[in-house]
Amino acid sequence: MHDKLITLIGGGGFLGRYVAQALLEQGARVRIAQRDPKSALFLKPLGGLGQMQFVAADIRKPDSIARAIQGSDGVVNLVGILKGDFQAFQANGARHVAEAAAAGGVGALVHVSAIGADPASPSAYGRSKGDGEAAVRAAFPGATIVRPSIVFGREDQFVNRFAAMIASAPVMPVVRGVAKFQPVYVGDVAKAVVAALAAPSQFGGQTYELGGPDILSMRGLIDWIAAQTGQHPMIIDLPDGISAMIAALGFLPGAPITSDQWKMLQSDNVVAPGAAGLAAFGIAPTPMATVAPGWLVQYRRNGRFTPAAA
Repeated sequence: MHDKLITLIGGGGFLGRYVAQALLEQGARVRIAQRDPKSALFLKPLGGLGQMQFVAADIRKPDSIARAIQGSDGVVNLVGILKGDFQAFQANGARHVAEAAAAGGVGALVHVSAIGADPASPSAYGRSKGDGEAAVRAAFPGATIVRPSIVFGREDQFVNRFAAMIASAPVMPVVRGVAKFQPVYVGDVAKAVVAALAAPSQFGGQTYELGGPDILSMRGLIDWIAAQTGQHPMIIDLPDGISAMIAALGFLPGAPITSDQWKMLQSDNVVAPGAAGLAAFGIAPTPMATVAPGWLVQYRRNGRFTPAAA
C-alpha cells in the first residue's frame, strides 16, 4: 500500500479513523472525503507531512464524489446512518460512489455494508443496505463488500450507549432481550478493509460477513456491561408488545428505539453459516472482553477503584 492514494468516503467516522490509521501505518496516502472535512482534522497528526488530504464531498451529490476520488488507487465507502433518509445515503449514495470509482479507473473499491442487508428486509435500513450492495455490484463488479455485525470500540455508539444508560439509571429496560449479536472489534474490521484494498484480485467481487468470536443476546450484553462497570441496576426484560409500542413512539425524546430499529431486532445480527469472514483475511477475531474493559472503566462509580464483577 506504500504511496498509494486511498480515498475514504466518510473517513472521519468511527470505523473510518481506524481504517485511516491502518493505511497510514502501511505508508499509504489517505484522502478523507466527507461533508464537513474540518470535523476530521483530528486525524491529521496520525500521518506524516503530506500524507493526509481532506476534501468536501456529499455522497448524495455524484459530482462531488467524482471530484473527491479523482486520482485514487483505492476507495472505501464508509457512509452509514441509523436514522434519516436511508435510501439517499445507503442506496443511492453507494451507487454514486461505485459509478464514480468505475468511471475514474479506481483499482480497488471496498463497500462497507452490514449483516442483514437485504432488498426484501422489513426494515428500511436493511432494504437500503441491500439496495446499496446491488447498486455497487452493478456499477463495480470487482468491489469487495464487507458486512460487519455490531462494531465495538472505544468510540462506538453501541456498547458505550448502553454503558451510559446503565450507569445513570436504577432501572434498565431491555428491548428484545433474545435478539443475538456477534460484536466485532473495529480494529479487526479496519484490517479486513485494508487487506481487501491491497489485494483486489484475491478479495474483489466477493462478500464477507464479519463477526467476533462471541455471540451474545441483547440481555446477555446488558448483563455483561453491567458487570464490567460494577453497576447493579434492576434489569427488566420488556415484553415484545410493550417494546413495539415504545418503538412506535420512537420519535419522542428519550425513546430508546425507533420503529425501524425494532424491525431490525426481529432477526439475529450474526454471521450466516458458511459465510466467508475474518478468517479469509487471516485475522483472528478480538474478544470484547480483552479490550472493552479498558474504556468501560469510565462508567464505574469510582473509576478504576470500582471493581468489576467476576
